[in-house]
Amino acid sequence: MTVRRAEARIAVDIGGTFTDVVLERGNSRFSVKVLTTSQAPDEGVVGAVCDVLDRSRVQPSSVSLIIHGTTLATNAILERKGALTTLITTHGFRDVIEIGYESRYNQYDIMIEKPRPLVPRDRRLTVHERMDVHGRVLEPLDEKGVAALVPDLKRLGTQSLAVGFLHSYANPAHEVRVRDLLAEAMPGLSVTLSCEACPEVREYERFSTAVANAYVRPLMESYLGRLKGRLDSLGLGCPLLMMTSGGGLTTLQTAMRFPIRLVESGPAGGAILASHIAAEMGLSKVISFDMGGTTAKICLIEDYLPKSAREFEVDRAARFIKGSGLPLRIPVIEMIEIGAGGGSIARVDSMKRIAVGPDSAGAEPGPAAYDRGGRQPTVTDADILLGRIEPSHFAGGKVALVPERASQAMAVEIGDPLDLDPLMAAYGVTEMVDETMANAARVHAVEQGEAAAEHALVAFGGAAPLHAVRLAEKLGIRRIVVPANAGVGSAVGFLRAPVAYEVVRSRNMRLRDFDPGAANGLIFEMRKEALDVVRAGAPGAEVSETRGAYMRYLGQGHEIFVLLPLRELDVDDHQTLQAAYNREYEALYRRTIPDAEVEVLTWSVTISASHDRPSRVAEPPAAPLPEPIGVRDLVDPQTSRRIKVPLYWRPDLELGATLEGPAVIAEDETSTFVGRRFTARIGANGHIVIESRRETRT
Repeated sequence: MTVRRAEARIAVDIGGTFTDVVLERGNSRFSVKVLTTSQAPDEGVVGAVCDVLDRSRVQPSSVSLIIHGTTLATNAILERKGALTTLITTHGFRDVIEIGYESRYNQYDIMIEKPRPLVPRDRRLTVHERMDVHGRVLEPLDEKGVAALVPDLKRLGTQSLAVGFLHSYANPAHEVRVRDLLAEAMPGLSVTLSCEACPEVREYERFSTAVANAYVRPLMESYLGRLKGRLDSLGLGCPLLMMTSGGGLTTLQTAMRFPIRLVESGPAGGAILASHIAAEMGLSKVISFDMGGTTAKICLIEDYLPKSAREFEVDRAARFIKGSGLPLRIPVIEMIEIGAGGGSIARVDSMKRIAVGPDSAGAEPGPAAYDRGGRQPTVTDADILLGRIEPSHFAGGKVALVPERASQAMAVEIGDPLDLDPLMAAYGVTEMVDETMANAARVHAVEQGEAAAEHALVAFGGAAPLHAVRLAEKLGIRRIVVPANAGVGSAVGFLRAPVAYEVVRSRNMRLRDFDPGAANGLIFEMRKEALDVVRAGAPGAEVSETRGAYMRYLGQGHEIFVLLPLRELDVDDHQTLQAAYNREYEALYRRTIPDAEVEVLTWSVTISASHDRPSRVAEPPAAPLPEPIGVRDLVDPQTSRRIKVPLYWRPDLELGATLEGPAVIAEDETSTFVGRRFTARIGANGHIVIESRRETRT
């Protein structure tokens, strides 16, 4: 059966353990989950795409769009598998990316480990030049000095180059000239300019972002070009758009130029899905809980929008401590990431405590139960032993599980050292990982001025529905939503994301010296850049626009975002900006500082292809509950005792069907555990809505 071209779209999400592919055609959805082929990720993608096309009986020529998110850029940084990168910077500033903030993220730890720069000192070269903060040339670029660096670049085997000069955000002329000079001497060299990758103040963050982009760019250009070619050869000649960390879609060309914007693309898709479901169900306060094979991600969603941020850290030396990683100044959806996925490895530490993660068995060799050479127990092994996973349905039957391997690994690594049988060892592993996630969610909510218990929990990813009830109990949350196709939730979220692009540039301007002409000129340039990207990704679509300014009192170290009017600014708008800043500052700090001077540090323009927020969906009428397809023997987390519970097959449950816990609901990509104190019903759009029968705080 063929379908009209406009009816079929495909989303691809590459994770550390699994690669998820979803095809959506009208109201029908088909999904495939396969192990990630980490050595050649396009192999797994192409195989899964062919599989989902066969299942859906959709012809390749009928697919109108492919959306892709991937962890490859992140993994290249974490594993130090990027290109041989060299940095050229202003003379005297070669050590900026190593000095960092000149502070210690843990001042009492004398054995502190600093983030390891992607470019070692001998690969950082300098040239004489200097701009001031307003972009005026203080020292001309030494073009002979640039030419003299060519032999060093060749000697170092440079595959990718980052160029970062002081204050290039205010005047990029010197960085652009270096690129032009080297294009003649070293044609084909990949060059990243900091004035393009991150045109903002603060040289450490700007240089770090430019270096990271240069480090992953050859790898990502090669992968994306190879993938596009293979998809084209299958007859999938439709556009390929990339999911960005900020929750929007961008063109393949932009992603290949700035792959650093893709580092959190998979988790961003999950947050988009959760915000979409929140709007469908009228839930104004939601915690997005995405637990996959490698990590768990938690994001706060307020009034149907995920929290956003302007900075993200990767490769933290101390995994959960801010300031211990490499800073990236890119638009991101704000979330916390915990080393607690299905593949997270469990062990007994030196104090005889069960510890879980952050290291993961990944896809190769994977958990012990995969029987692919893994010998260490993981969270997935624990869930299998506790009866929460039906082996015959795991990953749609594509991964054959051997529970005996899980039992052996759990006994050797956890049970024997603690004198526990494998079952109780598995129970200890799940309790530890659930408590770790609950504590992280609790702290994250408090840092945002929110109470976790006031939120609903939207759980998706291969492992989240197994742990959502226990997490909710620990947080005092009374409602959980497990979306349809939860096991491939981030990929489904890609299909809900708008084509969007944000451009941010720093131009310092004090309100007392407000120059509307300069501001309008800058905003016009930024708007054109963002609009070109969006038009390329969504030709002919209506667009929406957001303009803003990051402002602060003179001398402060941090800025507040203030919305700007969607029109040309005039001389009187310094009063408009002052009033808007006062409102935002007072909302945060309950006061303003009278007569203190205010300045704009950075300007922002975001263009999005218009898309409608989903409307509230009515709940379905009650429907009969089918007979279970079997019985599972599992451990009750409330009593620590073995109990027999019914096993239901999710596709058999009609809209409106209700069941009492304890129970397990299995499907192709995941299973949902419903605790004894909870009731589950199949709500609108096929989501499982789990609610506590009474308030419990454990």
